[in-house]
Amino acid sequence: SFPARRTRHKEDKMAAPMSEGFPALAPGAAPYGNFPHYSRFHPPEGRVRLLPPGLLQRLFPVAARPLLGLDVGCNSGELSVALYRHLLGLSEGEGSRKQPEAGQDLNLLCCDIDAALIERAQRCSPFPASISFAQLDIMDSGARESFLSSHLRRFGRAAFDIGFCMSVTMWIHLNHGDSGLVAFLAFLASLCKYLLVEPQPWKCYRAAARRLRKLGRNDFDHFRSLAINGDMAARITEILTKDCAMDLVCCFGSTSWDRSLLLFKAKGLNPEGREPSEWCC
Repeated sequence: SFPARRTRHKEDKMAAPMSEGFPALAPGAAPYGNFPHYSRFHPPEGRVRLLPPGLLQRLFPVAARPLLGLDVGCNSGELSVALYRHLLGLSEGEGSRKQPEAGQDLNLLCCDIDAALIERAQRCSPFPASISFAQLDIMDSGARESFLSSHLRRFGRAAFDIGFCMSVTMWIHLNHGDSGLVAFLAFLASLCKYLLVEPQPWKCYRAAARRLRKLGRNDFDHFRSLAINGDMAARITEILTKDCAMDLVCCFGSTSWDRSLLLFKAKGLNPEGREPSEWCC
Protein backbone atom coordinates (compact mmCIF):
# COMPACT_ATOMS: atom_id res chain seq x y z
CA SER A 1 0.00 0.00 0.00
CA PHE A 2 0.99 3.63 -0.22
CA PRO A 3 3.12 4.98 2.61
CA ALA A 4 0.73 6.20 5.28
CA ARG A 5 3.22 7.31 7.92
CA ARG A 6 3.52 11.06 8.19
CA THR A 7 4.43 13.44 10.93
CA ARG A 8 1.62 14.30 13.32
CA HIS A 9 1.43 17.97 12.33
CA LYS A 10 1.05 17.05 8.66
CA GLU A 11 -1.60 14.47 9.45
CA ASP A 12 -3.58 17.09 11.33
CA LYS A 13 -3.41 19.40 8.35
CA MET A 14 -3.94 17.03 5.43
CA ALA A 15 -5.56 13.80 6.51
CA ALA A 16 -9.23 13.54 5.64
CA PRO A 17 -11.72 12.56 8.34
CA MET A 18 -12.51 8.88 8.55
CA SER A 19 -15.72 8.56 6.61
CA GLU A 20 -17.18 5.91 8.89
CA GLY A 21 -16.99 8.42 11.71
CA PHE A 22 -19.47 10.79 10.05
CA PRO A 23 -22.53 8.65 9.29
CA ALA A 24 -25.05 11.36 10.18
CA LEU A 25 -23.31 14.44 8.84
CA ALA A 26 -24.14 16.37 5.70
CA PRO A 27 -21.91 16.03 2.63
CA GLY A 28 -20.05 19.19 3.61
CA ALA A 29 -18.37 17.07 6.29
CA ALA A 30 -16.21 15.58 3.53
CA PRO A 31 -13.94 18.50 2.56
CA TYR A 32 -11.75 16.25 0.38
CA GLY A 33 -14.66 14.70 -1.49
CA ASN A 34 -14.40 11.55 0.65
CA PHE A 35 -18.14 11.00 0.93
CA PRO A 36 -18.94 7.72 2.70
CA HIS A 37 -21.73 6.79 0.26
CA TYR A 38 -20.74 8.63 -2.91
CA SER A 39 -22.00 6.00 -5.36
CA ARG A 40 -25.54 6.33 -4.05
CA PHE A 41 -26.00 9.82 -5.50
CA HIS A 42 -23.67 9.52 -8.51
CA PRO A 43 -23.97 5.86 -9.61
CA PRO A 44 -21.06 4.36 -11.58
CA GLU A 45 -23.41 3.41 -14.42
CA GLY A 46 -23.87 7.11 -15.21
CA ARG A 47 -20.23 7.26 -16.29
CA VAL A 48 -19.45 3.86 -17.76
CA ARG A 49 -22.45 3.90 -20.09
CA LEU A 50 -20.81 6.84 -21.90
CA LEU A 51 -17.67 4.88 -22.70
CA PRO A 52 -17.75 2.85 -25.92
CA PRO A 53 -17.29 -0.92 -25.68
CA GLY A 54 -13.83 -2.19 -26.49
CA LEU A 55 -12.15 1.09 -25.52
CA LEU A 56 -8.91 -0.49 -24.33
CA GLN A 57 -8.59 -2.75 -27.34
CA ARG A 58 -9.13 0.21 -29.64
CA LEU A 59 -6.56 2.35 -27.85
CA PHE A 60 -4.02 -0.41 -27.26
CA PRO A 61 -4.46 -3.20 -29.81
CA VAL A 62 -0.82 -4.36 -29.66
CA ALA A 63 0.49 -2.99 -26.34
CA ALA A 64 2.06 -5.31 -23.80
CA ARG A 65 -0.37 -6.80 -21.31
CA PRO A 66 -1.40 -6.25 -18.67
CA LEU A 67 -2.22 -2.65 -19.38
CA LEU A 68 -1.58 -0.49 -16.31
CA GLY A 69 -4.30 1.85 -15.04
CA LEU A 70 -4.25 4.46 -12.28
CA ASP A 71 -7.47 5.67 -10.63
CA VAL A 72 -6.93 8.77 -8.47
CA GLY A 73 -9.54 9.57 -5.82
CA CYS A 74 -11.26 6.21 -6.02
CA ASN A 75 -13.44 6.64 -2.88
CA SER A 76 -14.69 3.19 -1.80
CA GLY A 77 -14.05 1.63 -5.18
CA GLU A 78 -17.49 1.16 -6.72
CA LEU A 79 -16.64 3.25 -9.79
CA SER A 80 -13.19 1.66 -10.08
CA VAL A 81 -14.73 -1.81 -10.22
CA ALA A 82 -17.42 -0.65 -12.67
CA LEU A 83 -14.75 0.85 -14.95
CA TYR A 84 -12.73 -2.35 -14.76
CA ARG A 85 -15.74 -4.49 -15.67
CA HIS A 86 -16.75 -2.21 -18.53
CA LEU A 87 -13.25 -1.88 -19.98
CA LEU A 88 -12.82 -5.66 -20.01
CA GLY A 89 -16.37 -6.44 -21.10
CA LEU A 90 -17.21 -8.34 -17.92
CA SER A 91 -20.83 -8.66 -16.84
CA GLU A 92 -21.97 -7.71 -13.35
CA GLY A 93 -21.97 -11.33 -12.19
CA GLU A 94 -18.42 -12.04 -13.28
CA GLY A 95 -15.96 -11.80 -10.45
CA SER A 96 -13.02 -13.81 -9.30
CA ARG A 97 -14.04 -16.78 -11.47
CA LYS A 98 -12.77 -14.85 -14.50
CA GLN A 99 -9.96 -13.26 -12.54
CA PRO A 100 -6.94 -15.03 -14.11
CA GLU A 101 -7.99 -14.09 -17.64
CA ALA A 102 -9.08 -10.56 -16.78
CA GLY A 103 -5.94 -9.89 -14.75
CA GLN A 104 -3.79 -10.59 -17.79
CA ASP A 105 -5.40 -7.64 -19.60
CA LEU A 106 -5.57 -4.83 -17.02
CA ASN A 107 -3.95 -4.07 -13.68
CA LEU A 108 -5.69 -1.16 -11.96
CA LEU A 109 -4.09 0.75 -9.08
CA CYS A 110 -6.59 2.90 -7.14
CA CYS A 111 -5.88 5.44 -4.41
CA ASP A 112 -7.76 7.76 -2.08
CA ILE A 113 -6.89 9.98 0.86
CA ASP A 114 -9.41 8.32 3.19
CA ALA A 115 -8.18 5.16 4.95
CA ALA A 116 -11.69 3.99 5.88
CA LEU A 117 -12.88 4.19 2.29
CA ILE A 118 -9.81 2.29 1.10
CA GLU A 119 -10.37 -0.41 3.71
CA ARG A 120 -13.94 -0.83 2.50
CA ALA A 121 -12.79 -0.99 -1.12
CA GLN A 122 -10.24 -3.67 -0.29
CA ARG A 123 -12.80 -5.70 1.63
CA CYS A 124 -15.43 -5.59 -1.12
CA SER A 125 -13.36 -5.88 -4.29
CA PRO A 126 -14.32 -8.81 -6.54
CA PHE A 127 -10.93 -8.56 -8.31
CA PRO A 128 -8.30 -8.42 -5.54
CA ALA A 129 -5.52 -9.79 -7.76
CA SER A 130 -5.79 -7.13 -10.45
CA ILE A 131 -7.41 -4.13 -8.71
CA SER A 132 -5.38 -2.83 -5.78
CA PHE A 133 -6.50 -0.09 -3.41
CA ALA A 134 -4.11 2.07 -1.41
CA GLN A 135 -4.35 5.09 0.86
CA LEU A 136 -2.55 8.11 -0.51
CA ASP A 137 -2.59 11.88 -0.23
CA ILE A 138 -1.94 12.41 -3.93
CA MET A 139 -0.57 15.87 -3.17
CA ASP A 140 2.16 14.40 -0.97
CA SER A 141 4.85 14.35 -3.65
CA GLY A 142 7.30 12.21 -1.71
CA ALA A 143 4.81 9.45 -0.97
CA ARG A 144 3.26 9.34 -4.42
CA GLU A 145 6.44 9.41 -6.45
CA SER A 146 8.26 6.73 -4.50
CA PHE A 147 5.32 4.34 -4.48
CA LEU A 148 4.17 4.85 -8.05
CA SER A 149 7.72 4.48 -9.36
CA SER A 150 8.03 1.25 -7.42
CA HIS A 151 4.72 -0.02 -8.82
CA LEU A 152 5.73 0.77 -12.39
CA ARG A 153 9.12 -0.92 -11.95
CA ARG A 154 7.36 -4.14 -10.92
CA PHE A 155 5.96 -4.29 -14.45
CA GLY A 156 9.02 -2.91 -16.19
CA ARG A 157 7.14 0.22 -17.27
CA ALA A 158 7.87 3.93 -17.20
CA ALA A 159 4.25 5.15 -17.29
CA PHE A 160 0.65 4.08 -16.81
CA ASP A 161 -1.22 3.29 -19.99
CA ILE A 162 -4.36 5.06 -18.80
CA GLY A 163 -5.27 7.23 -15.83
CA PHE A 164 -8.69 8.07 -14.39
CA CYS A 165 -9.50 11.31 -12.59
CA MET A 166 -13.23 11.15 -11.94
CA SER A 167 -14.75 14.13 -10.11
CA VAL A 168 -11.51 14.82 -8.26
CA THR A 169 -10.21 18.07 -9.75
CA MET A 170 -12.52 20.32 -7.71
CA TRP A 171 -11.31 18.90 -4.40
CA ILE A 172 -7.67 19.34 -5.37
CA HIS A 173 -8.46 22.87 -6.52
CA LEU A 174 -10.40 23.91 -3.41
CA ASN A 175 -7.81 22.52 -1.01
CA HIS A 176 -4.61 23.44 -2.90
CA GLY A 177 -5.54 26.44 -5.03
CA ASP A 178 -4.78 27.26 -8.65
CA SER A 179 -1.14 26.23 -8.41
CA GLY A 180 -2.11 22.95 -6.78
CA LEU A 181 -4.56 22.11 -9.55
CA VAL A 182 -1.99 22.85 -12.27
CA ALA A 183 0.67 20.81 -10.46
CA PHE A 184 -1.76 17.91 -10.00
CA LEU A 185 -2.71 17.84 -13.68
CA ALA A 186 0.92 18.15 -14.74
CA PHE A 187 1.83 15.19 -12.54
CA LEU A 188 -0.90 12.99 -14.02
CA ALA A 189 0.02 14.07 -17.55
CA SER A 190 3.65 13.11 -16.94
CA LEU A 191 2.65 9.67 -15.71
CA CYS A 192 -0.15 8.56 -18.07
CA LYS A 193 -0.25 7.90 -21.82
CA TYR A 194 -4.00 8.48 -21.83
CA LEU A 195 -6.00 10.34 -19.18
CA LEU A 196 -9.77 10.26 -18.68
CA VAL A 197 -10.95 13.29 -16.70
CA GLU A 198 -14.38 14.16 -15.34
CA PRO A 199 -14.12 17.77 -14.09
CA GLN A 200 -16.72 19.20 -11.74
CA PRO A 201 -18.42 22.34 -13.14
CA TRP A 202 -18.12 25.64 -11.29
CA LYS A 203 -21.59 25.34 -9.80
CA CYS A 204 -20.29 22.36 -7.79
CA TYR A 205 -17.60 24.58 -6.27
CA ARG A 206 -20.23 27.00 -5.05
CA ALA A 207 -22.37 24.17 -3.70
CA ALA A 208 -19.43 22.63 -1.83
CA ALA A 209 -18.54 25.96 -0.25
CA ARG A 210 -22.17 26.56 0.69
CA ARG A 211 -22.46 23.14 2.36
CA LEU A 212 -19.34 23.79 4.39
CA ARG A 213 -20.63 27.15 5.59
CA LYS A 214 -24.01 25.67 6.55
CA LEU A 215 -22.17 23.26 8.83
CA GLY A 216 -20.50 26.17 10.55
CA ARG A 217 -17.06 25.21 9.29
CA ASN A 218 -14.41 27.49 7.88
CA ASP A 219 -14.59 28.11 4.15
CA PHE A 220 -12.15 26.35 1.83
CA ASP A 221 -8.83 28.16 2.09
CA HIS A 222 -8.63 28.98 -1.62
CA PHE A 223 -12.23 29.25 -2.82
CA ARG A 224 -12.49 33.05 -2.92
CA SER A 225 -9.07 33.53 -4.53
CA LEU A 226 -9.31 31.05 -7.40
CA ALA A 227 -8.46 32.71 -10.71
CA ILE A 228 -9.09 29.47 -12.60
CA ASN A 229 -12.88 29.43 -12.63
CA GLY A 230 -15.94 29.51 -14.87
CA ASP A 231 -16.14 26.76 -17.49
CA MET A 232 -13.98 24.22 -15.69
CA ALA A 233 -14.02 21.61 -18.44
CA ALA A 234 -12.62 24.23 -20.80
CA ARG A 235 -10.11 25.52 -18.25
CA ILE A 236 -8.81 22.04 -17.44
CA THR A 237 -8.59 21.23 -21.14
CA GLU A 238 -6.57 24.42 -21.63
CA ILE A 239 -4.17 23.50 -18.80
CA LEU A 240 -3.62 19.96 -20.06
CA THR A 241 -3.18 20.93 -23.70
CA LYS A 242 -1.16 24.14 -23.31
CA ASP A 243 0.86 23.45 -20.17
CA CYS A 244 0.98 19.68 -19.78
CA ALA A 245 1.85 18.33 -23.25
CA MET A 246 -1.44 16.52 -23.84
CA ASP A 247 -4.00 16.58 -26.64
CA LEU A 248 -7.76 16.39 -26.20
CA VAL A 249 -8.86 13.54 -28.42
CA CYS A 250 -12.43 12.87 -27.37
CA CYS A 251 -15.40 13.99 -25.31
CA PHE A 252 -17.62 11.02 -24.54
CA GLY A 253 -20.55 13.24 -23.60
CA SER A 254 -21.95 14.32 -20.25
CA THR A 255 -23.50 12.54 -17.31
CA SER A 256 -27.02 13.27 -16.15
CA TRP A 257 -25.47 15.48 -13.47
CA ASP A 258 -23.75 17.62 -16.12
CA ARG A 259 -20.14 16.43 -16.00
CA SER A 260 -18.17 15.78 -19.17
CA LEU A 261 -15.91 12.78 -19.72
CA LEU A 262 -12.79 14.01 -21.52
CA LEU A 263 -10.07 11.77 -22.92
CA PHE A 264 -6.57 13.18 -23.36
CA LYS A 265 -3.39 11.60 -24.68
CA ALA A 266 0.26 12.51 -24.33
CA LYS A 267 1.57 14.62 -27.19
CA GLY A 268 3.74 12.62 -29.53
CA LEU A 269 2.10 9.35 -28.55
CA ASN A 270 1.56 7.32 -31.66
CA PRO A 271 -1.80 5.59 -31.32
CA GLU A 272 -1.71 1.91 -32.12
CA GLY A 273 -5.27 1.80 -33.38
CA ARG A 274 -7.72 4.29 -34.78
CA GLU A 275 -7.80 7.75 -33.29
CA PRO A 276 -10.53 7.99 -30.62
CA SER A 277 -12.08 10.91 -32.50
CA GLU A 278 -13.00 8.48 -35.26
CA TRP A 279 -15.29 6.42 -33.07
CA CYS A 280 -16.33 8.43 -30.02
CA CYS A 281 -19.27 10.76 -29.86
